[in-house]
Amino acid sequence: MPETKPVSLVLTSRQGTEETAQHLRGNAASRGESVYIRYEEPDPGPDGAKTRTMIKLSGDELKIMRHGGVEAEQTFRSGCRLPGFYRSPFTQFNLSTDTVKLESRWDGKVGHVVWEYDLYVFEELSGRFELSLHIQEDV
Repeated sequence: MPETKPVSLVLTSRQGTEETAQHLRGNAASRGESVYIRYEEPDPGPDGAKTRTMIKLSGDELKIMRHGGVEAEQTFRSGCRLPGFYRSPFTQFNLSTDTVKLESRWDGKVGHVVWEYDLYVFEELSGRFELSLHIQEDV
């Protein structure tokens, strides 16, 4: 079992002129060439249930898996359109992400990932999103 370390995260999301930043605490672990980051989302899901998120970074791919109040999966790989889904107690739909950019940098225990993608819901373009995730070991 890989050793997990507490981490501080800053997740910034931008769509058009709207930008939000979340400051989160979680855990990170490495296994082989992959880094796994787990955290609990600060806002409860639609039915008040907590949602746990796991981000897997491996090579040229980033995968986000959410479980709990919301069940969702999105995969990002630069130059690829990949399927995903979203489910809550009130709605569910298939989606896909067409990733324009995915870059990651690591320096010791600090990492930074930037990705940009077009989100399609029911094969209709929902919008372009730009995200960045800054990861730092908690001391």
